[in-house]
Amino acid sequence: MKTKLIAIGNSKGVRIPAAMIREAGLEYELDLRVEQDGLKIRPARHLREGWDDAFAAAAGESADALLIDDTLANDFDEQAWQW
Repeated sequence: MKTKLIAIGNSKGVRIPAAMIREAGLEYELDLRVEQDGLKIRPARHLREGWDDAFAAAAGESADALLIDDTLANDFDEQAWQW
C-alpha cells in the first residue's frame, strides 16, 4: 500500500488504515525503529512483560535455587563473630 506523509504541526505523520492497525495489533503506544531501508512500527512492549510466566516456569524447574548456600555456618560465624 502506498501513502503520503502529512503535516502534523512541525512534524510529519502517516495515516494507517484501521484494518492494518487491528491486524498488526497496534495500540496507543508504539515502538519505532529505523532499519536498513525504512521504519519499523511495532506494538510497544511493556516493561516486565512476560515475567510472570517466566517466574512460574522457573519455579517449576527449581531454577530459583540459591547459587551459594549462605545458610551454612562459616568460619566468621563460628569464630570471629561475638553473639
